[in-house]
Amino acid sequence: MSSGQPSGRWNVRLWPGLLLVALVAFGLFAAGRIAPATQFSVFAFVAALALVPILAIAWWVTFARATRPERVWVPLLYVLPGMVVAAIDVAGRPEFPMLPILVGLPFVLAVWVGWLTLSIPLAKSFRLTGLAVLMVCGWVAVGLVKMDGTSGDMLPNLVSRFADRPEDAAKRERDERTPFTKFAPLVPDPALDWAEFRGQNRDGVVTGAVGDLDWAKHPPKLLWKQKIGPGWGTFIAVGDRLFTQEQLGDNEAVVCYDAATGGEIWRHEEQVKFSEPISQAGPRATPTFTDGKVYAQGATGLLVCLNAEDGKEIWKTDIKAEAGGVLPQWGFASSPLALRGKVIVYTGGPDGKGTSAFDAATGKLAWSAGKAAHGYGSAQRVTIAGVEQVLMLSDFGLESFDPLTGKVLWDFNWPRAGINRSLQPTVLGEGEFLISTGYLLLGTKRLKVTKQGETWVVGEVWFTRKVHPYFNDAVVFDGHYYGFSGKSFVCMSLMDGSVKWDAGTKYGSGQVLLVKDAGMLVVQAVDGRVFVVKATPEDHTEEAKLDALDGKTWNHPMMNRGRLYVRNGEEAAAFELKLK
Repeated sequence: MSSGQPSGRWNVRLWPGLLLVALVAFGLFAAGRIAPATQFSVFAFVAALALVPILAIAWWVTFARATRPERVWVPLLYVLPGMVVAAIDVAGRPEFPMLPILVGLPFVLAVWVGWLTLSIPLAKSFRLTGLAVLMVCGWVAVGLVKMDGTSGDMLPNLVSRFADRPEDAAKRERDERTPFTKFAPLVPDPALDWAEFRGQNRDGVVTGAVGDLDWAKHPPKLLWKQKIGPGWGTFIAVGDRLFTQEQLGDNEAVVCYDAATGGEIWRHEEQVKFSEPISQAGPRATPTFTDGKVYAQGATGLLVCLNAEDGKEIWKTDIKAEAGGVLPQWGFASSPLALRGKVIVYTGGPDGKGTSAFDAATGKLAWSAGKAAHGYGSAQRVTIAGVEQVLMLSDFGLESFDPLTGKVLWDFNWPRAGINRSLQPTVLGEGEFLISTGYLLLGTKRLKVTKQGETWVVGEVWFTRKVHPYFNDAVVFDGHYYGFSGKSFVCMSLMDGSVKWDAGTKYGSGQVLLVKDAGMLVVQAVDGRVFVVKATPEDHTEEAKLDALDGKTWNHPMMNRGRLYVRNGEEAAAFELKLK
């Protein structure tokens, strides 16, 4: 059936196609910058990948003035090659078979509409032939790349289909490295060690001999930099050793390094692997050291206890099998808390027992309790009114447990089913906490917990939507909160939740430490750079910066004994700081 267009010309109605391409560009590149982590930006992103391609087919079939054959073969060329690419991809990357289609459909739509726009002066036959060739070539181009996670801005990181996976490259490089055979015995020093996630009190506060932070006058000296297996936890430091978790090939590994040289002392591997499209492969948590043992939880839920001296296994348990845990969307990310002979982690699941404790000596399940069904935070130990307890933040809200029995002492219900709460509560003082939800801009609450007789009373002091950290931790200093609100780095008053300054998104989705004695912040930016910032509510003032790493860095930095240690999913480095 003729479309009524002049002979030799192809009078396609293009403006709907141009509008759809603009919507794709907005959803993928602009919405997240305008309103990060909101329902609007999430919907725009999903629509760009899934809804717009459907609308593109509807436009062409019903509204583009195409002939009947054109209404059939053009949509087929738009969809079928993508299905072939996806089928090929299943063999190589079976965990993400739909990614080529999700990435390819918006790209080929841009090729489709772009060619029709640029070729308007040309004859119809040439435009038709060119369209067919370019759509096929577009899918061939899609087939030659693969998605290797995302950038810090959550945009697809596309690499050659034939490139090694980071975990495979790290495994090969590690196996070729000269073994580190001479090392001194492990000598812990509780006064100096950084033995668990975010330090001794899990608050990101650095004390002791930290070194000179005037990096303009005394630049940090690079001690070593080397490839590391993917992983999103950080280092702990015990004596002259470092411990961290990595993905090496198809094995999750807990690795012990010499702090001064980066030489590997030992590694313990388990044949398990977790991977997802955003972060790709690798464990999410940070090990914990206590009493000569290292406790580490892998992303699939395998909890191990190792001899810190030589890495030999003492016990291991699968928290899914033992505690009924359910693998979260982004993997288990809870860094173990060792307390009172128990190892406490988030386990989650539909049975309403989302926090679990395992016997530190045997790995046997001691208790499971609480209402957490979804979460990525780690346990926080506190003492209120002389009562030691463990806090866990999850989709339910905040819960407090007796570490020995798992009895729920009190809770604060702030339910957000399925929302990715990833942080520990921020401890302000005895019985005072900040809890936050950054996903979809929910905000931050200050709570006050007291004990009146035998009754626990939980009150909300204030609530603000102006500060909404997602997976980025914060520190507290002199009555103010310093940390991330989405991708913005801010200073917030603890008195009323008002924002004193907003440094913008320069650091991206980064992390922060507080060097308390110096009144300085050490900010790890998402692009790998490290900044020194004054911890003052007056203004955002940068004192120094260091080009520490390359690439997306969601990991926490760590400072210990006058050194700065940093890592991301591909490399790690150590810097010596000049001692004052």
